Amino acid sequence: MLKFWTTILILFFPVFLYSQAEIDSLLNELDATIDNSKQYHQKKETEILKLIELKKITSSDVQKYEIYEKLFGEYKFYQSDSALSYARKSMKIATKLKDLTKINTSKLNLASTMGTLGMYKEATDILNKIDIKATPEIRGTYFGVSSTLYLSMSDYASTAQEKSSYLKLTKQYRDSSYNFYPKNSEPFIIHRANKLFEEKKYDETLPLLQNYFPKIKNSNPDKAVVAYLISQAYQFKKEFEQEKKWLIISAISDLQLEKKEYISLRSLAYIMYEEGDIDRAYKYTKRTLEDALFCNARLRTFEISKMIPIINEAYQKQNETNRKQLILFLVSASILSLFLLGALFLLFKQIKKLSKAKYEISLANRQFVELNKELQVFNEKLNETNNTLKEASLVKEIYIGRYMDQCSIYISKLDQYRRQLNIMATSGKMNELVRAIKSNEFIEKELKEFYTNFDKTFLSLFPNFIEEFSSLLTDTEDIKLKQGELMNTELRIFALIRLGISDSVKIADFLRYSLSTIYNYRTKLRNKALGPRDEFEANVMRIGTNK
Repeated sequence: MLKFWTTILILFFPVFLYSQAEIDSLLNELDATIDNSKQYHQKKETEILKLIELKKITSSDVQKYEIYEKLFGEYKFYQSDSALSYARKSMKIATKLKDLTKINTSKLNLASTMGTLGMYKEATDILNKIDIKATPEIRGTYFGVSSTLYLSMSDYASTAQEKSSYLKLTKQYRDSSYNFYPKNSEPFIIHRANKLFEEKKYDETLPLLQNYFPKIKNSNPDKAVVAYLISQAYQFKKEFEQEKKWLIISAISDLQLEKKEYISLRSLAYIMYEEGDIDRAYKYTKRTLEDALFCNARLRTFEISKMIPIINEAYQKQNETNRKQLILFLVSASILSLFLLGALFLLFKQIKKLSKAKYEISLANRQFVELNKELQVFNEKLNETNNTLKEASLVKEIYIGRYMDQCSIYISKLDQYRRQLNIMATSGKMNELVRAIKSNEFIEKELKEFYTNFDKTFLSLFPNFIEEFSSLLTDTEDIKLKQGELMNTELRIFALIRLGISDSVKIADFLRYSLSTIYNYRTKLRNKALGPRDEFEANVMRIGTNK
């Protein structure tokens, strides 16, 4: 048995958590809607103002009637006195137009608003004078208004007999209205749901309303009505979490459309009170009363007035409990503060001793930091020197090896050249001998090979030299290489500078150019430096050092 209940708990606990999270989210949305009430109020007033401005520029009575009807719709659940005023204006224009349907529609609007204002005699007088047979197209509306009026009168009934009589009339008119609405229309579905509700067929009521609810536009005032009916069906099925959820949805719709005459928020306030959420209960009741007074909805004001003393008393009790807890907290905090003051006094004496020791340690630390900084600077210089020595050692090693190889190669080439000249001389080819001696071909060939070897050796030491050198210039046009070149004259000049040969005379001798030519090359590239010109050659010396 224990295993069975454990399994049930495991299966349904996540569902409960999800349901609770959904309700908490909806409550937060409702609270935010109440807090942002000015935004929705402004939107409502803007819509009304547009219609009023439109009426000012309208001269046609038919158009005026339509505008008055729209204004009545805007004020119907917002401000009953204004709704009554526009219903009368509609009837005046309808009478002028001699349109019986419009006249009776205006009368129904008058009767509906008078019911909200508690003017039950006046409302019933108007309904009794309407010849509904003459306008069969609004029979459904006529019976619907009559049903709502008698339901409100039943709430005010002084005796059980009167209440029963009014409820009987409510049911009769509701059943009649049901027969005159187009099938699957919104009024038809709402009255069909009410009928099923009265017959306690909740399992039929819920699918009907829940399937229809998503089809209702958010701007439709009846969206809140359908949500409220769903909540009531869940209440009778004793599914109270669902009842609460749909009441919240209904209240959000009411408030976002700036409806002032409603039921959902008042019902939700009572549930919050029963659950012990007194703050929300008080907040919702206060807002409900403010809206009922603004709308001048007497029935709603009367209903709320019965709740206010209960919730207000609970709210005051909670405040009193909170006040006592605050006093207890303050007394406890005061006693604790005295102990803390004593402890602080002892700590202060100890801190004075510690501060003296800290001061001495601080002086020692400062001296240590200074020494550490000096040591760090020394280490950096030493590292730099070591890196320079390593680089110089590597350069020397590579270039000495290359130099010895090159010398050996040149000795062999000179010996071969000597033999060729000797053969020409001994064989009597004097003209060829003279031509060979005068020709620069041998020298130029050797120079070209020499520079190629220099380029290869240098680039093996500094493989990224060309890219890094290019990054120091604003314009790299002068160092663009021709096909087959490893380096050109400009790059060789600064390659020698990178190797530590900065004397222009030595560079000129090495590259077999005039001193002025070397100077011009150096100046030209220095003028294209990306940074300060004076630091250009120093930056060249840093190529390949990761600095």
